Amino acid sequence: MTAQFDILWNKIRERAKTLVTPIAYSTFIEDLVPIDVVGKKIVLQAESELAAGTITKKHLDKLREAVATADVGLNDVAIVVEGSEEYSLHETPDALEDPPLVLDKRYTFESFVVGNSNKFVFAAAKSVAEAPGENFNPLYIYGGTGLGKTHLMQAIANDISTKKPSLKVIYTTSEKFLNEYVDSMYAKKGAGRDNESRFRNRYRGVDVLLIDDIQFWAGKYGVQEAFFHAFNELFSQHKQIVISSDCPAKELTTLEERLRTRFEGGLIADIQPPDMETKIAILKRKALEKKYIVPDDVLAFLVKNSDNNVRTLEGRLNTVIFASKLHEEPISLKLAALALQESINTDEQEEVTPEAIIRATCSYYNVTESDLLGKNKRQDIVRARQICTFLMCDMLALPLVTIGKIMGGRDHSTIIYARDKVSELMRVNDKVLKGVNDVKSAVLKQ
Repeated sequence: MTAQFDILWNKIRERAKTLVTPIAYSTFIEDLVPIDVVGKKIVLQAESELAAGTITKKHLDKLREAVATADVGLNDVAIVVEGSEEYSLHETPDALEDPPLVLDKRYTFESFVVGNSNKFVFAAAKSVAEAPGENFNPLYIYGGTGLGKTHLMQAIANDISTKKPSLKVIYTTSEKFLNEYVDSMYAKKGAGRDNESRFRNRYRGVDVLLIDDIQFWAGKYGVQEAFFHAFNELFSQHKQIVISSDCPAKELTTLEERLRTRFEGGLIADIQPPDMETKIAILKRKALEKKYIVPDDVLAFLVKNSDNNVRTLEGRLNTVIFASKLHEEPISLKLAALALQESINTDEQEEVTPEAIIRATCSYYNVTESDLLGKNKRQDIVRARQICTFLMCDMLALPLVTIGKIMGGRDHSTIIYARDKVSELMRVNDKVLKGVNDVKSAVLKQ
């Protein structure tokens, strides 16, 4: 097993080399020894408690970033020292123990803005929450990126958990379900059968099962088989199943036909792109949540020339709010135009394309397209690549799998990491925020 850990660690170590200083790498990182993998965490042994303490205090975040972006199927790291009480793996994490239901409490039916484009699916979701297993089973929700699928899925889970606390509810993503399935199949020797049994019992023993973004199971027939049996068990007991995807069930041609036909046997509801009035209503609610009053002409300006992605709309609003804080000025049409670097009377923009975003990113960060889409690990290129990925997610209503292919054939989990990383940095790093806005502005002017 040591050789297997070394293979993983070598890829992580190469990634870490681009994230820390050469001195920090040679002094602390290079000599770490991989001794185990627990769940999605690699366990690294340091030579001394002093070294472990320095790594934990100064370099742990960078190490975690290296693990998450090395494409080795792991997402965390633990530092241990032989014989140390302080630096030992006290936990015995079992990825298959029932996790607490983690939901975003902001995602409720009350906070969902209803318009002509989504009133049908909203009514279906409400009906399912009111009588789980009795109305529309399964409920299959589909629509483009950023239109509110996850909001509705979690609104159902939040509503049932609050009003019917005796019911066992699991909300999960297709990626997490897949990871748990893999863990159950390839657990440590001696525990495999027990882990497989716990996985099976957990997902067959719920009252409501919600799985987000099921399109990511394309071509993964093992997990499809596991879900097929769970689906049949739950359906036969009149337990509620809710599924979301970025396309209609009949277009999931890479899923087994027996799964597609079961999805089509329930209610299929799509979320259409919001109209102008709904977009403005969404922005008004977002502004009130942030305790900002935004004039109607500014809201109309933010909606103009925007795409249909609600996250894009919120990003434009956040940019204007940031500019208001930065300049210590009330929000106005002039400030909004300055913040977005667009003319108030800008003509309708041509449709944004992936190629336009790639060109603008390469030009702004002075990198070549081959480096941007390739495997170059230089820190400035990695950051440009992450920002390009963020803008793809932000400005285009494309599935993450498609964006991954455009960005050099990267896994969708890498796309999610880059998107969330840049989103986080924009809140705390003015340079990153400026870069994102400047590249976006260049794209819109092309």
